[in-house]
Amino acid sequence: MQEISKLLRENGLKVTPQRLAIYNMLMNTDKHPSAETIYKELVVDNPSISLATVYKTLDSFKSSGLVSELNVGDNCARYDAVTKSHSHIVCTCCGRVEDIKFDIFNNISEKAAEKTDYKILYEQLIFYGLCPECIKKQND
Repeated sequence: MQEISKLLRENGLKVTPQRLAIYNMLMNTDKHPSAETIYKELVVDNPSISLATVYKTLDSFKSSGLVSELNVGDNCARYDAVTKSHSHIVCTCCGRVEDIKFDIFNNISEKAAEKTDYKILYEQLIFYGLCPECIKKQND
C-alpha cells in the first residue's frame, strides 16, 4: 500500500482509504470492472465507501493518468490500471473483457499516423467474439 500511496501523492492526489482500496483492486484484477462492480466488491470490507465516491475517484484517477477508461459497447465504462496502450478482446455472449498480451499491434498508432497524416491522440483496438467457455456452452 505504500507504493500506491506514493503513486497517488506523485500524481497530486490525496491519499484516502477509499482511493487506496479502489486503486489496489484495479491493480490486482484483469477483469476491467465497472464502477458498480468495484463498489459491490469493496463495500463489503469498506462500508463507508459510496458509489459516488467510486465514480469521483475513478474520474480523478483517469484525469491523473492512473487508469484508463474502456468502452466496449455495453453502455458501461470499465476501468483498467494498465495505462500503456494495449488491445482487448470482448466476449459478446458473457461480456468478459481480456487484455491481448502479444505484441503484434506494437506501434500501430505510429503506423496509422504515418499512413493518414493524422496526429493520433489515443487508440483503442477491441476485438469481439466468443470466449472459450461460451463456445463450450454453445456446443454442449
